[in-house]
Amino acid sequence: MPERRDDTAAGAPPRRLRYFSAGFLRERRIRRILGLAGHDLRLGRPAPEDLIAVWGRSPRAARGEAMAARSGAGLLRVEDAFLRSLRPGRAGDPPIGLVADRGGAHFEGDAATELETLLATAPFDDTALLDRARGGIARMREAHLTKYTGFDPEAPVPDPGYVLVIDQTEGDASVRFGGADRNTFREMLYWAQEDFPAGRIVIKTHPETQGGFRPGYFGPSDANERVTLCTDPVSPWRLMEGAVAVYVVSSQMGFEAILAGHRPVVFGRPFYAGWGLTDDRHPLPFPRRNRALTRAQLFAGAMIDYPLWYDPARDRLCTFEDALEQLAAETRAWREDRHGWVASGMRLWKRPVLRDFFGGPAGVSFADRPAPPRRRMCWANRAGEIGEVVRVEDGFLRSRGLGAELVPPLSLVLDDLGIYYDPGRESRLERLIAERATLRPDQQDRAERLIARLVSLGLSKYNLGGDLPELPEGRRILVAGQVEDDASIRLGAGAVNTNLGLLQAARAANPGAVILYKPHPDVEAGLRPGAIPQDALEGLADAVLARADPIALLPHVAALWTMTSLLGFEALLRGTPVHTTGAPFYAGWGLTTDHGEIPPRRRARPDLAGLVHATLIDYPRYRDPVSGRPCPVEVAIDRLATGRVAHPGAANRLLSKLQGLLASRAHLWR
Repeated sequence: MPERRDDTAAGAPPRRLRYFSAGFLRERRIRRILGLAGHDLRLGRPAPEDLIAVWGRSPRAARGEAMAARSGAGLLRVEDAFLRSLRPGRAGDPPIGLVADRGGAHFEGDAATELETLLATAPFDDTALLDRARGGIARMREAHLTKYTGFDPEAPVPDPGYVLVIDQTEGDASVRFGGADRNTFREMLYWAQEDFPAGRIVIKTHPETQGGFRPGYFGPSDANERVTLCTDPVSPWRLMEGAVAVYVVSSQMGFEAILAGHRPVVFGRPFYAGWGLTDDRHPLPFPRRNRALTRAQLFAGAMIDYPLWYDPARDRLCTFEDALEQLAAETRAWREDRHGWVASGMRLWKRPVLRDFFGGPAGVSFADRPAPPRRRMCWANRAGEIGEVVRVEDGFLRSRGLGAELVPPLSLVLDDLGIYYDPGRESRLERLIAERATLRPDQQDRAERLIARLVSLGLSKYNLGGDLPELPEGRRILVAGQVEDDASIRLGAGAVNTNLGLLQAARAANPGAVILYKPHPDVEAGLRPGAIPQDALEGLADAVLARADPIALLPHVAALWTMTSLLGFEALLRGTPVHTTGAPFYAGWGLTTDHGEIPPRRRARPDLAGLVHATLIDYPRYRDPVSGRPCPVEVAIDRLATGRVAHPGAANRLLSKLQGLLASRAHLWR
């Protein structure tokens, strides 16, 4: 649940919130967030016990202010939260959070706002809260998240060593009500040059100026041999890294400069000034901000406790972390898809799925030739036919039902290096696993929560279910059958590359054990090759567990043996020892007993949480089948748990039956 206090007590009727601006009528997201916070938004004449919603200190707020003065109703000043969206609101993107303040707009230097009161009086001594704040700062930096996230983090920035001066849009309310004007910006630029007489000055323009919506205070006429303008949409975090000092009036980038480790020079009266973290050139003329805060405390107040955060996938108020990860998922999708894709060699049934996942602003075209600036993708098992491309594959939390039955996936992976099941070359997943050998506390906590939820819900890649049969007594070893023409077998199985060979290896190593053989679901369904003749099973398998739920079996076995099956990864999540005869992505990191040849590259030693973070959080992309949005893994888990997932449809069901008749010719339809 979100930490932000609701404006109505639990169980009390919603408080009426009147509005007189077309913006509140037009913006459904804003009305929804306020409604979830306990407000009953209505048009009409206010009563003294009502509140009147106005947008910050915008010109359109005047009518609401006048009505409040006449009626005695209170004012609720609403503004965007400090993480907002891909693009500015004028570009049409709705916010992922709001701040709603009865004391004033957060940027009003002369008002005792609820944010200022919170920062001045809250104890901020809770260790868990401050740990969350530190994790939030690190996550924003890692994912290059800021108020507007629609930029390329790899876009070039000026060479390091510059003084960064932050421009804003002309007439912005945070400038006017922060005690500043056009002359303040001139003063700021003067002092930046005076304080650093030999320094290079870089002026960063505002995103709305870049987008052509509103002019800024600086322009080309301000550029000279010392002063340059940065008008490109670049990462503020990278700009901060290269700056020796940051100068602001009241821009939110001053707050982000603090988070990046700077002590910004401030010429206005923004909410983050006056707490001992800034060099205030125009100090506040009143003593309300007489407390020194740490970065984590400032972040906890401004980002965790103060805003109303919204989860658009699950349509509810949420924690800061949930909103952050939702915005991170949408931002990642936009950044990867913004130039569009050319998908080569894709089967017809997969094309709608790819459009849904990777359509983005430029869409997906299906052709056999590259078309720059579009990037080229293909299904991973066809990369050898097509050449250098980004490889696409199913993710590890896929669906409720088999891919061979054409059930649409909730997750896909893009790999620009190789593909996870081919140990012959480094994959993006392999690199991510090595990088996650050390996790921040917030990453460790998230991965451990993810593991606990998957285990408690019994979720796996396909989530087929099935009965748990009566099992023979003894020390049980589960042997996971696979599809024998699968690419992971061809490329990663090594010397043991058949289900019969795997059974023989498991029996040889465990002569007195009870061997339980679980055929692969696609093989059981007759869709793919890999069946073992009954007479060959004699003496090797004590029981063949047809159509049993392999996840339900894991708590009842002493170990799992596999060539390269994902069931080995799912067994690790559940604490079951895993023996591999091949080189699956999860082998070679010190978490499995490996009987096959492992790439010498795999020298890192992540713990289970690090493996899970790389495999289920960092590597795949998830798409929510309910909202149609990119989403974090936690939303995908919710959908799998509740069954609100995509289904194959009548045409795909018919096609999957036809594929069953062509199981020996899978290359025709895969």
